[in-house]
Amino acid sequence: MPGEVTQLLRAWSEGDHGALDKLMPLVYQELYLLARRYMFQERADHTLSPTTLVNEAYLRLVDSAQVSWQDRTHFLAVCAQVMRRILVDWARTRQARKRGGEVRPLELQEALAVAGGPGADLVAVDDALKALAVMDPRKSQVVELRFFGGLSAKETGEVLKVSTETVLRDWKLAKSWLRRELSKEKSDGG
Repeated sequence: MPGEVTQLLRAWSEGDHGALDKLMPLVYQELYLLARRYMFQERADHTLSPTTLVNEAYLRLVDSAQVSWQDRTHFLAVCAQVMRRILVDWARTRQARKRGGEVRPLELQEALAVAGGPGADLVAVDDALKALAVMDPRKSQVVELRFFGGLSAKETGEVLKVSTETVLRDWKLAKSWLRRELSKEKSDGG
């Protein structure tokens, strides 16, 4: 089945829209589990469901420019990034609607470990990741793929075409940097 997914991804990259229709049933369960993992980390009263998140990611992928898909891992990593963008966009919109009211942070269990405590919200993590991407794009990609994409160090290395040891080193440094940035923002009243 993984070979079939890779073939369908390549066909889709080459403009075969029928390949996408064949692909989605093969990867839907994995996408749903990924979305469920994201939603588990959100507030209990979140208005998006895992199914909605998968559907929105699908729509954004269909509407996006052609991507040269490498394999199933690459596809799932991109889907994870798209889901993250959807949740960040949702959080920014929600905060904008509050117009200065008390904003309850969107908790991310794993982000708490990176941030060093409760109160780390998705928007703050996203802003910190953007700052890291300016300084060190590969470390930012490692965080994207491992944290948001749920990829192992080995899978991340395959996507980025670096060794597993490099991924682990980047992961450790990026977590330290993000922890420091998020702690700074929290102490500044962010």
